[in-house]
Amino acid sequence: MRPFPSRRPLPSDWQHVQQLEVAAPGLVKLSLPAATLDAARPALEDLRLFDDAGQEVPYLVERPKPVPKVVRDAKSFQVSVNAATTVLTLETGLAQSLDGITLESPAGSFLKAVQIKGSTDNQRWQTLAQGQPIFRQPNGASQMRLAVPAGVWPWLRLTVDDRRSPPIPFTGARVHASAGESVPVEVKVLSLAGRDENPGESRLTLNLGAANLDVAGIQIETAEPLFTRQVTLAVPQVAEDAIREVPVAQGVIYRAAVEGQSACSNLTVPVERPIPSRELLLLIRNQDSPPLPITAARVEQRPVYLVFWARTVGRYHLLTGNPRCPAPSYDVAALGASLKNVAASSLQPSALASNPAYRAPQVLAGVQNGGPALDVAAWKYRKQVKLSRAGAQRIELDLDVLAHAQPGFGDLRLVSAGRQLPYILAPTSIRRLLTPTVTPATDKKDPRLSRWIIHLPRAGLPVTQLNCTARTPLFQRDVALYEELRDKRGDRYRRTLGGAAWMQTPDRTSREFTLAVHSPPQGDTLVLETHNGDNPAVELEKFQAFYPATRVLFKAQPAGGLLLYYGNPQAAAPRYDLSLVAGQLVAADQAEAALAAEEQLKKSWGEGPQPGKGGVVFWGVLAVVVVVLLAIISRLVPRPSPGQPEGSSPSPDVK
Repeated sequence: MRPFPSRRPLPSDWQHVQQLEVAAPGLVKLSLPAATLDAARPALEDLRLFDDAGQEVPYLVERPKPVPKVVRDAKSFQVSVNAATTVLTLETGLAQSLDGITLESPAGSFLKAVQIKGSTDNQRWQTLAQGQPIFRQPNGASQMRLAVPAGVWPWLRLTVDDRRSPPIPFTGARVHASAGESVPVEVKVLSLAGRDENPGESRLTLNLGAANLDVAGIQIETAEPLFTRQVTLAVPQVAEDAIREVPVAQGVIYRAAVEGQSACSNLTVPVERPIPSRELLLLIRNQDSPPLPITAARVEQRPVYLVFWARTVGRYHLLTGNPRCPAPSYDVAALGASLKNVAASSLQPSALASNPAYRAPQVLAGVQNGGPALDVAAWKYRKQVKLSRAGAQRIELDLDVLAHAQPGFGDLRLVSAGRQLPYILAPTSIRRLLTPTVTPATDKKDPRLSRWIIHLPRAGLPVTQLNCTARTPLFQRDVALYEELRDKRGDRYRRTLGGAAWMQTPDRTSREFTLAVHSPPQGDTLVLETHNGDNPAVELEKFQAFYPATRVLFKAQPAGGLLLYYGNPQAAAPRYDLSLVAGQLVAADQAEAALAAEEQLKKSWGEGPQPGKGGVVFWGVLAVVVVVLLAIISRLVPRPSPGQPEGSSPSPDVK
């Protein structure tokens, strides 16, 4: 512990302070507000508590979690297939209360309603649930868990309705014991920070309002009457000097009903973990179905308790916001033993305030303001970066940068007053749409070959997917995507970008075709080709191209002018110390910066010939060399003397 005299300033390494007014000595247990969690580090390593006399107070952080449920195979399992039902009778083998059962089946695609009855003696049966759905869909969505009202049921009988579809096989069942003590949870409405519709997937950015919340689950609201969707929750995390989207939870949301039964739904995705960022990404897999109309989202937040022993009545100081201090090590075994007997108090810290004694660490200030100088002579392009406010910033790279920068963006440089500003790349799962110009081009030499010339708005764009729609209702084709380039001598060659088999049948609801582009194109013209054989030509329309959105995160001030340089094929990827504090940058509230028009600088020394122009340069240089050689040879050939017959040898000199 570190005592310091009364009325002295608080420790200067902590940025934020909150006050606590303790009315009585003894054990204090309070729920930390979201603002405190947001200002602290993810594991609360920088949390410190001081009394008004300057004495550091030991504490314990408690994160209540639900007790893991007991899940076990049913003790016995019997199946009886009847004319219109399949009856499953099982002995649970649980002497404690249960609240669910999961059925096991190898069937691939089905939707059925289930009636559940319970018994204590395998003689008298009581109806527990009616019309609960079980299903497995071709898109991968599956729901085989059935909810049971909490109670002790040694025997269960499940009647599966087979009147509207053939019976399916069942191979087993697992029973779920209900949890003992409930864990408190607070439900809050989330704001929708953004929504992007990708092919077959919706991507929603949920603003949690604070970082480091202990999230139990996410609730989705939609007015869609019937649907099933696979859902993934992801957070941005630092990995390999870049920010990636890392999945933290997966689940299935649905609203389903079998004919004649009321609809059942599950719109909650369980998480049960702290989320280190303010933003949580909700990825909804739609496949061929239209996007879900999401009307609201809520977070189920578990409390995080701070427990300490207050020796005296009075004011206590709660400090947060130190990025480098080690986690404290307190002897709080006695506090841990007393937690179960202590209820959380209504005590709340004051609003988060700045520590008047705070002194910003010089290391971070150097990283942010004093990067190394950069000689920009080798860079061909630049853009001005427009900032709306100071602090954490975010830029999404536009088509100019995507087309002219290196494929891995190793040549990106942020420059202010001639010095580099550190940044971190943040690839995203967002796929931006391009609408290319498409021209059908039939091969005159082979009329059975269908070909489409696809013109992109720029050369070198990192296109990863091509979509189109067929007007032809029935066909089966092998489709190839390529581009035609020229080598340095001007010879044409074909560079393959992707290929797939496409089968379209009248009963297939969607006529859209998705082709993955395995290698980004170098030019701006692509060729899609298929051989029709002896069949009529395939008619395609509504071409779309997609590329992944990439963002750059950094800290900057609006004053001083900021430029983004790119277009240097010889530049190596930079390595900045900012990656050490990237977690804080991810958790910060980022302003959306904008890029101005592209400026082309003088031609870079490292730039090679453009695709398609190498042949002209090569043959032009070769022609000049031939002319020069002929001129030299003509000078070396001796001319005949006056009067000497042409073609004869000159006479030797006579001395």
